[in-house]
Amino acid sequence: MIWPAKYFSLTELTHSDIAVRRSISNVPSAAIAARLADTAVHMDFVRTILSYPIIVSSGYRGPDLNKVVGGADTSAHTLGYAVDFTCPGYGIPLHVAEKIRDSGVKFDQLIYEGAWVHISFDPRIRQQCLTARFRPGKPVMYENGLHA
Repeated sequence: MIWPAKYFSLTELTHSDIAVRRSISNVPSAAIAARLADTAVHMDFVRTILSYPIIVSSGYRGPDLNKVVGGADTSAHTLGYAVDFTCPGYGIPLHVAEKIRDSGVKFDQLIYEGAWVHISFDPRIRQQCLTARFRPGKPVMYENGLHA
């Protein structure tokens, strides 16, 4: 497969420090690698809109890695559709999320997670914007919209 993305590699979208430390394989199947190629192309568009480099903190997570990090069984990360990232050159994660929301980028979910932005390109393309609220000892709560 010729990799179609300019700014994001398969290695970048599958790397996990936790997987390395715990010797967890995080190699995607061919089908998921193809999805990651599409995700990378979408992320190239996000990178162009923001005009600054993006730092990926989480892309693909295989089932074992997803379990270790406490990801949902239905996480778009396990399917190759989602990326968690920051863009320090552009600004704080809330401003990054707002720029993406207002840009016309087609996404399924855009979640302001406080310290990072989560975006997924699941084919449903719901244009769903959410804010994650983290509460000690409780599950994450999601509110509609992007809020500080």
